[in-house]
Amino acid sequence: MSKQLLHLVFGGELIDPSQIEFSDLSKLDIVGIFPNYAEAEKAWRAKAQATVDNAQVRYFVVHLHRLLEPDPKLVTPQS
Repeated sequence: MSKQLLHLVFGGELIDPSQIEFSDLSKLDIVGIFPNYAEAEKAWRAKAQATVDNAQVRYFVVHLHRLLEPDPKLVTPQS
């Protein structure tokens, strides 16, 4: 069994398609959390394809495993 590398897929309508700022956070579409990038990409691709006619809507894949286990070189020691 391979290591679980959790990924979150979510999206919503942006205020401006050139920036990442959502027009209404209460209307974010949380697609789900997936055990690996391949599964997350399938879900992302399906949602992105379903909303291709609306340039204001964008979906994202977030690498949750990177947030849960940050690179130790980047973590500063607690004083």
